[in-house]
Amino acid sequence: MKLQEYQAKEIMKAEGIPVKSGKVATTPEEAVKIYHELGGKVVIKSQVLVGGRGKAGGIKLASNADEVKEKATAILGMDIKGITVKKVLVAPAVDIAAETYIGIIIDRKSKSPVIMVSPAGGVDIEQVAKETPEKIFMTRIDPFLGVMSYQSRALASKLFSEPDLIKKTAKVIHQLYNIFERNDASLIEINPFCTDTGGNVWAVDAKLVLDDNGLVKHPGNEDLRNIDEEVTEELEARANDLSYVKLDGNIGCMVNGAGLAMATMDIVKYFGSEPANFLDIGGSSSPEKVLAALKIITGDPNVKVIFINIFGGITRCDDVAKGIIQAYDKLSMDMPIVIRLTGTNEEEAKKLLQETKLVSVGSMAEGAQKAIELASS
Repeated sequence: MKLQEYQAKEIMKAEGIPVKSGKVATTPEEAVKIYHELGGKVVIKSQVLVGGRGKAGGIKLASNADEVKEKATAILGMDIKGITVKKVLVAPAVDIAAETYIGIIIDRKSKSPVIMVSPAGGVDIEQVAKETPEKIFMTRIDPFLGVMSYQSRALASKLFSEPDLIKKTAKVIHQLYNIFERNDASLIEINPFCTDTGGNVWAVDAKLVLDDNGLVKHPGNEDLRNIDEEVTEELEARANDLSYVKLDGNIGCMVNGAGLAMATMDIVKYFGSEPANFLDIGGSSSPEKVLAALKIITGDPNVKVIFINIFGGITRCDDVAKGIIQAYDKLSMDMPIVIRLTGTNEEEAKKLLQETKLVSVGSMAEGAQKAIELASS
């Protein structure tokens, strides 16, 4: 679950990280009102859950009320990577002397958090990693011990040489890790992490992504969800207790079990095509649940063929078959569907499918190849 910049900054400020106080406006008039409360030079920043806001013109400086109104008007309603800007953050501008980067992610290989810093801040960290990887410094953190003082100081010294700045930065690293761990985050970053001409440090931008699987332990964080900017299909899937992630291919996949879903996507790619989604209907699926899953898949205009791959353990194959047949009728589907059902009540399921136009196959490989063939025909 991605948070807006202003939400992430509020959490960082509560932890003690230096953040310039600002407020959110939804109209140019509100932006002007906030400017009068703050005074001085301000920055007006679009609040959307995508990168590249600055390049798109979604971040502007303003020095007086007229400029604030003009620039807020220009930003509100702007389209940035397919998302319409509905809110702007108005905050005091920082007189920036240097821009750096601090971030924390989960390294799945070492099964531990990794803190990354770079003296090249203010640009996409992916670009830095690609063009100048020597400017990125990383330290893996033992999740049982947390960040040790020597680790935070060593990282801070990669950004600054002045003892005072090293001390301040090391403290911010500890504070960021506290937020990361306490909220079950999958990513937190400050880019840029800046110093001003007075020797102070500031979190000028903020990004925080929370792990959906951890929200059950932090029910208050659910209120921070930005529903307007989430993928509609993913919201619908969540409402129906389905695990769904939209991808860019044209082979719609419906599978039971996360491991089998990953294997299904892999075999589609192996045979030369691209999956349109990850969709796990879970271990016990009623016909109604299957119907909901197929509604979501068919709502994606990129999908040309649906590949259903079910291993019946707890899940009954005949239940899945009934759901598919109901969906085919209710949705008036003419899209090709390739089905591989094996396991519990497999024979009953195959008998149900014999009376339909659906394509039944005996293996994953056969199913993936048939789906790709139908998608290209």
